[in-house]
Amino acid sequence: MSQGAQRLPLDVLRRWEEARFGMFVHFGMSTFLGEECPDGSAPRENYAPDTVDTDRWARIARDAGVRYVVLTAKHVAGHCLWPSRLTDYRVEGGDVVADLADSCARHGLGMGLYYCSWDNHHRFGTVTAGEVGIFASRVTPAYLDFQLAQLDELLTGYGPLFELWIDIPQVLGPEGRRAVCDLAASRQPSMPVVMNQGCRGSSTLDLEHAWPTDVSTRERQYPECQRWGQGVSGTTIGHERWYEVEGERHYVPTEVCDCIGYHWFHDERDRVRASAEVAAMRTLANARGANLLLNVPPDRTGRIPEALCATLLAQAAL
Repeated sequence: MSQGAQRLPLDVLRRWEEARFGMFVHFGMSTFLGEECPDGSAPRENYAPDTVDTDRWARIARDAGVRYVVLTAKHVAGHCLWPSRLTDYRVEGGDVVADLADSCARHGLGMGLYYCSWDNHHRFGTVTAGEVGIFASRVTPAYLDFQLAQLDELLTGYGPLFELWIDIPQVLGPEGRRAVCDLAASRQPSMPVVMNQGCRGSSTLDLEHAWPTDVSTRERQYPECQRWGQGVSGTTIGHERWYEVEGERHYVPTEVCDCIGYHWFHDERDRVRASAEVAAMRTLANARGANLLLNVPPDRTGRIPEALCATLLAQAAL
């Protein structure tokens, strides 16, 4: 079979697919403000967990059958969970990224990092996505340099990563996305880069807003396409994985991200899904050829609430 024109070899991408089940950890300034997309003005002192028990996060994930964990190193608020040299809007006296990397290694899990290109704190002249809309905003060259420098810190300071997850890649433009991929390839050549295309269609690849990418995302939806033919009338099957881009075939696996509740960050009003519902989400994603990245958010103490732990640990039976 042809290897395809994609950046990573087929065997690397298929090993990534074999993981099948990951845990998303949305944690940071938004946890303490109660807003998914804060305006970036909150003092860094608002981030004030009692403790951040990354070892317990990783242990519960392992016991639930999770194979990798992806942490929101920097979300829309712009606050960084590692001691970045490029900003003082960061954790003080610790390093959540380093702690989780150590915990994941201890418990045999892959470690992935999420980085959001929409940053309401470090603007560098950018009119942010929250002001003009995700598809109208474009970052300035100064912001892109800042993002690349921060990604360089993450890609060189925490060992091999399972994946690098870039949110709101639309604002980078095609040149910015290519620069991110080139940096990642130079620092960690076998690590997939995930450009989040969000809710842009469950059977499409968003070439305009999330390309290039090594992995396609489906946010809160599951890949599907219809197979037609003799004896097969509109049967829903998983995505085909092969896409034609500029006349060349690319193998692009898929990751579905969804929540164990209904919010990305901890919210007192949230309701955890039943164990059977989460099991069905995982079964559906895997049956359609996608990994499931299930979001399990810690609360303001820095711990994962017991109700979420119970639902997650019930997945070990699958």
